[in-house]
Amino acid sequence: MPDTDPVLQWTQQQQPALTAFLKQLVECESPSDSPAHVNRFVELFQDLTSRDATFRRIPSKTQGDHLLCTFHLPGKKKTGQVLALGHSDTVWPLGTLARMPFREAEGRLWGPGVLDMKAGLAFFVFAMRALRELEIPVAHKVVLQVNSDEEIGSKTSRELTEKSAKASKAVLVLEPGTGLTGKAKTARKGIGFYKLKARGIASHAGVDFEKGASAIVELSRQIDRIAGFTDPARGITVNPGVFQGGTRSNVIAEEAFTDIDFRVPKLRDFTALEKKFQSLKAVDQRCRLELTGGLNRPPMERSKGVIALYKLAKQQAAALGFPLEESATGGGSDGNFTAALGIPTLDGLGAVGEGAHAAHESLLVEHIASRTALLARLTAAIS
Repeated sequence: MPDTDPVLQWTQQQQPALTAFLKQLVECESPSDSPAHVNRFVELFQDLTSRDATFRRIPSKTQGDHLLCTFHLPGKKKTGQVLALGHSDTVWPLGTLARMPFREAEGRLWGPGVLDMKAGLAFFVFAMRALRELEIPVAHKVVLQVNSDEEIGSKTSRELTEKSAKASKAVLVLEPGTGLTGKAKTARKGIGFYKLKARGIASHAGVDFEKGASAIVELSRQIDRIAGFTDPARGITVNPGVFQGGTRSNVIAEEAFTDIDFRVPKLRDFTALEKKFQSLKAVDQRCRLELTGGLNRPPMERSKGVIALYKLAKQQAAALGFPLEESATGGGSDGNFTAALGIPTLDGLGAVGEGAHAAHESLLVEHIASRTALLARLTAAIS
């Protein structure tokens, strides 16, 4: 790795400060379901970056506040905007820090939310500091949007994300890279949810068996058909992950439901899949089916704009002395929304590690400086 690169030299020198910054973020627990704690994190983030940016907080009625940070960067004339996307919420409940404390060991940093995705926020802040300290001009305004509900579907932040993206020439998503080499993400599947309910006729299983129409039996038949909607060759998956129904073993079940997760690599795949779900008919005509739900996050497809932004990032990584490969994933992010609008979007630009949402969540220390330098160089290189 070329230590002569001034941005890389700066990020290497600042790595202890970045680690201390990240420690404060991780130790401020911010689960999605606690708006007060998410807001405490937002306030901490503002305090830590008060000299770096100006802020606009957007309240949410049901979740924590969203935050827009506009960075102070060199360069006299700013045309257009580059948007960076992150999130303040984590999947970890309050108190997790007691059993998963922030620590450095085995060449890694550990702790709840350290990889997904508080490191991405820390890296971006220090990347912007590098541009300012080294007086590297940036031709556009740079805005970091920190959403409070990404881990639970982005229902309150989606409109803001799409509005910000429409004003931007490119979107950089600070989610972790793929695998232990930190591949960028140039495609993500679209994610959706259906709830299918069956309503039958209750009766006594011993006295009036023939008068009943079992919602459980009906739904079981439907699930067998739904499972057949999966098409591995096309990357389409349909998972009835929850099944519930009935009251007692001696009662013909009047109601039952299944919760279904589905993933599609292309928007046209959802259109075809939706038709299949809408065409479901009850086998037992005495039962009724009720379908609710739909597509939550549209697919992030590997468009020309995405490819061009990835190639630019790959060039910047090569200048820093490391390869940047690309990947596709079945998981979603807020980058799904921006890519679906046709805005060039590159995901997976955050930390390199493993164990997101798991007890071994951690990031590799050796990649901190280089990933931060990449964010700085890429932000400045976008024209």
